[in-house]
Amino acid sequence: MPAYFVTGTDTDAGKTLISTGLLALARRQGLTTLGLKPVASGSEATQAGLRNADALALQAHSHPAVAYATVNPYAFAPAIAPHLAARHDGIRLTLDDLANVLEPSLAERRHLTLVEGAGGWRVPLNDSEDLSDLAARLDLPVILVVGLRLGAINHARLTFDTIAAQGLHIAGWVANQIDPAIAALDDNLATLARHLPAPCLGIVPYLGDMPSLALARHAADHLRLPD
Repeated sequence: MPAYFVTGTDTDAGKTLISTGLLALARRQGLTTLGLKPVASGSEATQAGLRNADALALQAHSHPAVAYATVNPYAFAPAIAPHLAARHDGIRLTLDDLANVLEPSLAERRHLTLVEGAGGWRVPLNDSEDLSDLAARLDLPVILVVGLRLGAINHARLTFDTIAAQGLHIAGWVANQIDPAIAALDDNLATLARHLPAPCLGIVPYLGDMPSLALARHAADHLRLPD
């Protein structure tokens, strides 16, 4: 099973929930796992350094265990776009830097490795490179997380088409209900299925607030691993 790049239709579409759910599902099947979050903003200061909640969740679902710096080599405090957060710290993120720091982890070839992006697909790394370029550089198939709320169909189709236009393989998409009161849920799902020509890897219902480990276990009940 190769590594995958996980992206979303927007910020807060549920990339980490789906990533940890897939990793938890793989662990149920006795597989080795690794979750990577190369760039994370919105991190908190701790005695051990800056720590990002999403990266910590991915670390908790990585087996065998790995150091935090392996999961999240670039952590920034401001909860803003990564290239702006990096600029705030006097750092210029580059595609070469990210690819170089990830290559040893990808070379481990665990049964399931997920590289989670930040925000949506076209998040900048710097003035000339996007984080999505990392998926192309590393030749990673993409898993698209569709946040089910008003506007999801448009966001999903635009993102899907953009990924495909870059020549990347879309391994599948996941519908993640983030609005508990979304209208016409079944009709929205049917429309997405008609317009996204890739396997649906799951439909995760609204799960509410609970600890991240519990969220991942519940999400895993509604997911399947990509082929």
